[in-house]
Amino acid sequence: MSKNLTIGIVVLGALALGLFLITSLMPSEEESVAEPSKPPSKDLMAIITPPHDNPFFKSEAVGAEAKAKELGYEPLVLVHDDDVNKQNELFDTAIARGAKAIVCDNAGADASIAPIEKAKNAGIPTFLIDREINKTGVAIAQIVSNNHQGAKLGAEEFVKLMGEKGNYVELVGKESDTNAGIRSKGYHDVIDQYPDMKMVARQSANWSQTEAFEKMESIVQANPNINGVICGNDTMAMGAMAALKAAGKGDVIVVGFDGSNDVRDSIIAGDIKATVLQPAYRIAQMAVEQADKYLKTGSTGGLPEKQLMDCVLITKTNATNLETFAMK
Repeated sequence: MSKNLTIGIVVLGALALGLFLITSLMPSEEESVAEPSKPPSKDLMAIITPPHDNPFFKSEAVGAEAKAKELGYEPLVLVHDDDVNKQNELFDTAIARGAKAIVCDNAGADASIAPIEKAKNAGIPTFLIDREINKTGVAIAQIVSNNHQGAKLGAEEFVKLMGEKGNYVELVGKESDTNAGIRSKGYHDVIDQYPDMKMVARQSANWSQTEAFEKMESIVQANPNINGVICGNDTMAMGAMAALKAAGKGDVIVVGFDGSNDVRDSIIAGDIKATVLQPAYRIAQMAVEQADKYLKTGSTGGLPEKQLMDCVLITKTNATNLETFAMK
C-alpha cells in the first residue's frame, strides 16, 4: 500500500470519527424541542344536591358551580335524587377522585351523618347547604335558611289573607327532611293562635309538584269548602294551585315557600298569593367561598358551624324584583 493511500485512509477515518462524535452529542429533533409545560390540574370540588327538576336545587348547583370555577376549582356536580344509598355512592366517588371539599344539600338529617364522617376521615371537609343534619362537629359548616323565621312570615301573611278564619290545608315536605318539620312548626306557631283557623287536612307531598296535584285533588273531593292551602315549598304550591283551578276553585288562597320564578309569575298573575324567599343561590356560593378559605387557611374565619340566613316575604308588591331565588 502506498504511503499516500495510507494517509488518506487515516484522514477519512478521523473525519468519520469526528462526524460521529458531533452527531451523537447533538440533540435529536425531538429532544431539541422542549415539550410545552402542562398546566397544573385544578383541585376538584364535589357539589352534591337533590334532583335539578326542582328549580331550587338547580339554583344551588348552578351557584356553587359558578363560584367554584371562579375560585379556580374543577366542579364535579352530582345529584343524589334524595336517595340515601345513592348519596353514599356519590360521597365514595368524591373520595375516590380526591375531591378537596364537598358542598352538599343532603338526603337526610340522620342518614347523611355516616358519609360526611367518612369524608372527614379521608381528609375531605363537607360544607352543608339548605338542610341541616342531626349532629354537629362532623361538617365544617351548615349554612341554611332561617326556616322557622321564614315560615312565620308566610303564616302571618296567610292568616291575614284568610281574614283570620276559614278551613285550610297544609301540604308538608319530605318527612325525613328537617326543613319540613321546622317550616310546619313555624306555620303552626302563628296559625294556631287563631281559633277560627281550622285545619281540615295535612298531608306530605314530598316536595313534589305532581304529588301535590294528586293529593290536592283527593283533599278537595273530601273537603269541598277549603279556603286556603299553605305549602312547605313552591313546587307543592304550584301543584296545589293547578289542582284547585282544575276543580273550579282558583279563588282558594295558596301560599308557598322558596321564592321560585314559577311562583313569582303565578303571584304576578294573581293565582298564588305569596311565598317566602330563601336565598338558595347565595347560600351555595357562600359554602364554596368558605370551603376555599378553609382549604387555604384551615379555618372559615371564626364563623360558627351553623349559620342562618333570614328569609323574605314575597307578595304581589315585590314579586317583580325576584329573580332566580334572589332579589334584584
